Amino acid sequence: MTDNVQSAAQEPGAVNELVEIVKTVAYALLIALFLRVIFFQPFTIPSASMEPTLLEGDYIIVSKYSYGYSKNSIPFSPPLFAGRILEKIPERGDIIVFKLPRDGHTDYIKRLIGLPGDRIQVTGGVLSINGQQVPRKPLAPVLVDSGYGFTRNVERYQETFPNGKTFITYDFGPDGDVDNTGVYVVPEGHYFFMGDNRDNSLDSRVPSEIGVGYVPAENLVGRARIILLSWNKGASLFKPWTWFLDARPSRFFNVLK
Repeated sequence: MTDNVQSAAQEPGAVNELVEIVKTVAYALLIALFLRVIFFQPFTIPSASMEPTLLEGDYIIVSKYSYGYSKNSIPFSPPLFAGRILEKIPERGDIIVFKLPRDGHTDYIKRLIGLPGDRIQVTGGVLSINGQQVPRKPLAPVLVDSGYGFTRNVERYQETFPNGKTFITYDFGPDGDVDNTGVYVVPEGHYFFMGDNRDNSLDSRVPSEIGVGYVPAENLVGRARIILLSWNKGASLFKPWTWFLDARPSRFFNVLK
């Protein structure tokens, strides 16, 4: 009888402890969701389209507050409201995560090239904004993995935007598929993006049916701020030794400009 009484007395305590654990987990998840929606969100770079600025395997942090908030600031982009709240206009040259216009769900990351009303053109691989060629200084070429089992020489250029933003681009030559374009006039309420790896980037130079096209303002998710961590392609969550052997510590905590 004594044993039964003790068991009965302990059971409510066990239930209460379980309830407290569930509440703690729920609070932690709510706080994490709040921080993710309002302040910061992590992303992993899956492709080479932003090389050499961002490499495949970089783990970056994106600020959600940089341009205000839209439905795309919230996970799964629920249609709670249209447009942007507390909207701030991005600067040309910002590295931005946005939702792909044709599906509204896939996250892309590119550099902002054109603002509403801008006229953008590429001629022989040289970018022009509103009729003015963007100054670019040639740098020493580098060997880059082609992705097909061999390396190739890639030309590098340091480009400087009118607002003073400077960055490095890759160029495979002046005759690529998107190296000679017509003039793109960026519609009101939209933006024009390009990858820094100019001949290996599906971006706003390609129509939205198969590429990116013009990106509506409400599709902006946030601005890439810092490379927090970085690993080579061989790294795997299920191979703990690669966490160290394939790490790229020289890229840790690099601030993106």
